[in-house]
Amino acid sequence: MNDALLTIRDLSVHYHTDRGELKAMRHVNMDVPGGSIVGVVGESGCGKSTLISSIIRLLASNAIIPCGSITFEGRDLLGLSREEMRRLRGDRISIVFQDPMSTLNPVLSIGRQMVDIQYRSSASRAHKIKRATEMLASVGISDPGSRLKQFPHEFSGGMQQRISIAMALQAEPALLIADEPTTALDATLEVQIIHLLKKLQTDIGCSILFISHHLGVIAELCDYVVVMYAGEVVEEGTTREVFHNPAHPYTERLLRCDPASIATKTRSLPTIPGEIPDLVTLPQGCIFKNRCEHVMTQCEHLVPAWIESHSGHFVSCHLAAKPGND
Repeated sequence: MNDALLTIRDLSVHYHTDRGELKAMRHVNMDVPGGSIVGVVGESGCGKSTLISSIIRLLASNAIIPCGSITFEGRDLLGLSREEMRRLRGDRISIVFQDPMSTLNPVLSIGRQMVDIQYRSSASRAHKIKRATEMLASVGISDPGSRLKQFPHEFSGGMQQRISIAMALQAEPALLIADEPTTALDATLEVQIIHLLKKLQTDIGCSILFISHHLGVIAELCDYVVVMYAGEVVEEGTTREVFHNPAHPYTERLLRCDPASIATKTRSLPTIPGEIPDLVTLPQGCIFKNRCEHVMTQCEHLVPAWIESHSGHFVSCHLAAKPGND
């Protein structure tokens, strides 16, 4: 991916625990190109939340970063002071969280909250209210002028998430991080939010890092997809290439488990047997070997190399490196 707005290289994040050092994320490499939407997909516990917290520098107090770099608009985020990072958050980097009810303050009106977050702007209060009204209108809130006076509980869950998106995009950030923003919504609202994000991303020209475990949403929304498993990136490429030609057995099993891909009625949904390995005591070799149906001898003791299986399609798997798997 060229012309990257956000570049992550060799990033590892560990947590101090009573059992020892938990290696939550290890040697992650990732790019978010300017003006694109990149999806990060994987099971719970794969490292998605740690990735987000690392980018916005809001890791837990017991976290350490033993190696790696995060470069945003040419600046190393890990080298910035706390004050410099605060100036970036909410301005050049914004985030939409999974649950809008925990994002919005229940005792303040929507208008008050949307005006307050413009505190960096030197514009007049009237201009800030006008800006808030315009943003509510852009996300499909009817009669936005009067709705500014209402409180979060007076809106449905879908409308609350629209308001959260409006607040995140109000400063026209270069990067929007969307942390599973459709998980708490029903299927109809989910589709509406996806289309809304696509439209706003085109209008503003920002990049979006979209975190999800929902493969259908990733396929509909994203230009590129990054597949994570147990703290590692195991596959990366264009969404079309990864979904049509999965090169890693984990990606293949994830796609098989998607309910939308099940052709006949069944009472038992497909699953991936086994469990995510203990991240305190990591196994040797391939991290996915204990759940893989294609496991080979070298998987037991050799970590797979990161290779380009097709143009722009990268994978970490011994199977992909075998002759004849082009």
